[in-house]
Amino acid sequence: MARSRQLKLGAFLMATGHHVAAWRHPYVPADAGLDFFAYRELARIAEEAKFDALFLADSLAAATAPEASRMARSDQFEPLTLLAALSVVTRHIGLIATTSTSYNVPYHVARKYASLDHLSEGRAGWNLVTSDNAAEAWNFGRDQHIGHAERYSRAREFHEVVTGLWDSWQDDAFVRDKASGQYYDPDKLHVLDHQGEHFRVKGPLNVARPPQGHPVIVQAGSSEAGRELAAQTAEVVFTAQSSLAAAQAFYADLKGRLARYGRDGDSLKIMPGAFVVVGQSESEAREKYESFQQLVEPEVGVALLGRMLGNFDLSSYPLDGPLPELPLTESGQQSRQKLLTELAGKDNLSLAELGRKIAGGRGHYSLIGTPTQIADELQSWFEEGAADGFNVLVPHLPGGLRDFADAVVPELQRRGLFRTEYEGKTLRENLGLARPKNRFAQAARPGQIP
Repeated sequence: MARSRQLKLGAFLMATGHHVAAWRHPYVPADAGLDFFAYRELARIAEEAKFDALFLADSLAAATAPEASRMARSDQFEPLTLLAALSVVTRHIGLIATTSTSYNVPYHVARKYASLDHLSEGRAGWNLVTSDNAAEAWNFGRDQHIGHAERYSRAREFHEVVTGLWDSWQDDAFVRDKASGQYYDPDKLHVLDHQGEHFRVKGPLNVARPPQGHPVIVQAGSSEAGRELAAQTAEVVFTAQSSLAAAQAFYADLKGRLARYGRDGDSLKIMPGAFVVVGQSESEAREKYESFQQLVEPEVGVALLGRMLGNFDLSSYPLDGPLPELPLTESGQQSRQKLLTELAGKDNLSLAELGRKIAGGRGHYSLIGTPTQIADELQSWFEEGAADGFNVLVPHLPGGLRDFADAVVPELQRRGLFRTEYEGKTLRENLGLARPKNRFAQAARPGQIP
């Protein structure tokens, strides 16, 4: 019997896989980052397993440091373009893309996600990020990256403008009445006319209101500013947590912030990342993991570490020395910097050891074992107040995703923890999220609360 509460699953796709050395493995197609048919197969695997969504991260700058030439991180599709193509070959699975509020403008973002929501019949999601890659600034006419506080101030206003543009038209504004000659009802058109600190946007949007009302809003920031923005605006949060205790503390803190924005706990789904390696036995899973670890060059692991710590160049420090004391990053993710710094101190890891340790999951919780062992851990986090679901990272693609779909998902279903069929047509319906009301239509009705 299905439980009243079931966990949610996202398939976090990254070209050849999340392990930094995955592209070198004999079982992995090295050119998968620009192979649409490879992504189509991943979408098929995830949808057949009843995943809630596919998720694509993004960066607006190529990785060009010397060590980056030894990583598969610089030739990937623009995510919205890819998801638009995948919307045609999928029917149920959600399509979540990352788009930065730091180096975009609201009108473009509102239009593109509204279009994707229509193309997919209500399956679009926007991962709202503030850009943690300082190199992006150079591609948009800036000499330096936008500061942390300003990025979050801009992001908050950006969200307000985009969601306002999505409400430009009431749901039934486009009557398309051939007999009368009226295409839309002008009384159901609303001009945003936003005048703010960062943006001036008149509107309206030249796309009808999205099928979901608003595409699902996702965020991944875990700093103080990130948590507050998420409590105010996000419907799904992806987060990196290294232990059950840390995940429980994050979960309680973020859910506890919702009330002051008039929200209840079910309006936000918290989905920590889980880096998963599956084997029929624990020893097989560890052997599989080690086959990737053996391909990690120390310099590459340290370069990845520097990027994850907040865009620091660590190449001048000895590989067998400790992680140096670093200032609080202004350009990167402050929460990830804190997590990795604590990890280095707790396990007394050298620079090379820390780089090798994060080569797969980049600080996300790692699960290496049998389907039963992995399901036990996911169930524990889900039932003990640490997660509403998980964003699944696998070391290599397509094999790692297939392993999870074929072995772990059936075990979760057997326990009643995960669906056997999709609940609805839209991403919102499958995640159990309410469809937002049009703010202008509500305002136009006296006596009603928007």
